[in-house]
Amino acid sequence: MTNLVIVESPAKAKTIEKYLGKDFVVRSSYGHIRDIQKKGMGIDLQNGFEPSYEISSDKKKNVTELRKLAKGSEQVWLATDEDREGEAIAWHLAEALNLDVKTTKRIVFHEITKPAITHAVDHPRTIDMDLVDAQQARRILDRIVGFELSPILWKKIRTGLSAGRVQSVAVRLIVEREKEIEAFEASSVFRVQGVLDLLSPAGEKVGELDVKRTATFENEADATAFLQSVSSANLQVLSLEEKPAKRAPKAPFTTSTLQQEASSKLGFSVKQTMMIAQRLYESGKITYMRTDSVNLSEVAIAQAETQIKSAYGAEYSKPRRYKTKNADAQEAHEAIRPTDFSTENVPGERNEQRLYQLIWRRAIASQMAEAQLKRTTVEIGIDNLPTDKLTAKGEVVTFDGFLKVYDFGGKDDDKLLPPMTIGQALRLGALSARESFARPPARYNEASLVRTLEEMGIGRPSTYAPTIDTVQQRGYVVKEDREGKEREYREVFLNAEGLEAKTLTEMAGSEKNKLFPTDIAGIVTNFLTKHFGEVLDYHFTANVEEKFDTIAKGKIQWQQMLEEFYTQFHPKVEAAEDVSREEAGQARPLGNHPETGEPMFVKIGRYGPYVQIGDGENDEKPRFASLMPGQKMDVINLEQALELFKLPRHVGDMPESYSATAVDGSKFGVDKGQALIAKQGPFGPYLEYGTKKYAPIKGFDPLSITLEESVAIVEAKIQAEAEKIVKTFPENPDVKILKGRWGPYITDLTTKKNAKIAKDEDALELSLEECVKRLDEAPEPKKRGRAAAKKAPAKKTAAKKTAAKKSTAKKTTAKKAPAKKTTAKKTTTRKTSE
Repeated sequence: MTNLVIVESPAKAKTIEKYLGKDFVVRSSYGHIRDIQKKGMGIDLQNGFEPSYEISSDKKKNVTELRKLAKGSEQVWLATDEDREGEAIAWHLAEALNLDVKTTKRIVFHEITKPAITHAVDHPRTIDMDLVDAQQARRILDRIVGFELSPILWKKIRTGLSAGRVQSVAVRLIVEREKEIEAFEASSVFRVQGVLDLLSPAGEKVGELDVKRTATFENEADATAFLQSVSSANLQVLSLEEKPAKRAPKAPFTTSTLQQEASSKLGFSVKQTMMIAQRLYESGKITYMRTDSVNLSEVAIAQAETQIKSAYGAEYSKPRRYKTKNADAQEAHEAIRPTDFSTENVPGERNEQRLYQLIWRRAIASQMAEAQLKRTTVEIGIDNLPTDKLTAKGEVVTFDGFLKVYDFGGKDDDKLLPPMTIGQALRLGALSARESFARPPARYNEASLVRTLEEMGIGRPSTYAPTIDTVQQRGYVVKEDREGKEREYREVFLNAEGLEAKTLTEMAGSEKNKLFPTDIAGIVTNFLTKHFGEVLDYHFTANVEEKFDTIAKGKIQWQQMLEEFYTQFHPKVEAAEDVSREEAGQARPLGNHPETGEPMFVKIGRYGPYVQIGDGENDEKPRFASLMPGQKMDVINLEQALELFKLPRHVGDMPESYSATAVDGSKFGVDKGQALIAKQGPFGPYLEYGTKKYAPIKGFDPLSITLEESVAIVEAKIQAEAEKIVKTFPENPDVKILKGRWGPYITDLTTKKNAKIAKDEDALELSLEECVKRLDEAPEPKKRGRAAAKKAPAKKTAAKKTAAKKSTAKKTTAKKAPAKKTTAKKTTTRKTSE
């Protein structure tokens, strides 16, 4: 074999091999092959922050194969991604495969096309150690922060918590936004808008104008007075102004703007966007998807110009060269764009097609002419209110320009005003003054959080998705929808029949896919802000990113940067050891129980926040109650806390027996007179209606749920249990076909094994023999909880016994060699631990 090319992902290996020809073999590293060792911190703090690393256990076999291939090759080419992490992976490969860093060829390309691959091979370079140093500094600093902060959180607040330089700052943003929302006091104003009839000189209606009063009224009385004046006023066109305007296209996508647009237009999560973009890149359809540059290459600009002129005409073409605002943007990447502008649509999975369309339109629109508009503003005078006026606005697109690729519909979509002249009379159609409430600051969704992090200079394109995923996985943030609440508002109507005021209702405050902080997020954020304010300081985190950029430019040594950080950080870690658990956990006294006089507290525990009655003194056992969904431990008061101890609550008894029969004759039911008990558990409120019989009551308050509502919930639960059994087999009662969350599936009650049923199959047509066959072929069920914990040591013990036998056999001939410790000056990882 002449040439071995190593890439990160196996998905692009075949494509690249096809472009390079028979003299090249392309293999994948499957991402990072090494990481800082898991045992201990893995960093020698006393000797220049020297990291110790190891080949990941799941990569050892792959590394062995790559070593064999490398030894049999005349030339090895490291073709990992062209960002800092890709550079570090290339260095790791060189070290693990015993390649000379100074001479091993490094090639980079931002798109997987034949010209780009060929150009990269024709212009190789060596590994850029400055980029490797920058990524190493990031990895080591984040390891230090996580390794030293997390144990403090375990000791002082709760086991299993974690902290990170970027993840904790992201959580802080969400927590502080929630505090702003809670502190927000809603106010209201009255906005006037409606329709006026445009009249001919003869007094006939010739058109309609949608109008509004620009200024608002602070109260209903003033708004009503204004409408009364309009009802008896003469109205006429006071001024008519037409102005040309332009609308320019936006720059091509960067990582963060793609994530934001895919969220708002397609409803994708940040993680989903990056997974789909990765597939598009690896299949050669788009350029590299981790970039903070808006620049397009000269080749891309020329290609876009050719496509625009061919498809739309020369008047639609306007080549542009965008410049990245961030002077410290990582590497000289291009913006995200299609590799071939003439390909408007791509085959494949639907979401890949949708994301590609988004990228194609944004990129090609950036090279098109501005849309030309004509904006008209009309002012309507009110004769008995000379200082007041109503306005109407219209907009007409005279040349669609870049809007052409966005399927702009032309005049039908324009807001076109009817022809009119100054002094022309109007008459009242219908006006209303509607009460409008000020909105609190908007909660973050994933895309808006990315935008904020980017604007503050926190994180880089490769870190946004992992950071947002991490804060949710760690339980600091939940992404969910929340229903709004009904709210009354006032509206005053005016038409030809007169004036009328009404009280109406609306739903307000509904949320969709928003990020909500958990109680533990607030506690951890408050603790870290108080004792490690510098680490959670927004400017500090952004400054650290700038220092990484400076290292990447070769202007400072990575050890120097880490030394400056650690000498300020570690003393605070030592000082935090003196903080009590009560102070760290922010246990808050609520007052004394009105009947017993016992002290009451709100605390955080393993399953979340709870209220405690009693302090455990005088041998009296404290009583506990979990907070209800939506209750916050920092705002709950004594009266609300006392309500929690009314649970369990006897809602009532079943008025009648209820039962349901499954297809196999199994009966599910509840007897008349059976007590229905409302309870609150770690996972929410539920009803208990018999021995080990439970029904979740999500959306209901266990303190106020009625008997009628409870009976309906229990009956629905019983019916669902019966309907879950789709088919059984009398000759083997343990094998059943059940209805699951994703449709019917086969299960064996003895072995606990499950087997799938295809969506296009009729479950009722499956025979016992076919079900048994699929169960035999199905994987063994995963051990969970204690069973899984017990299983792991057993394997380890067996391994130890085997090793001991081998060791005993070798002792007679040779001394045991000392364990070889693998160290190196540089390391990095794709596993973002920020």
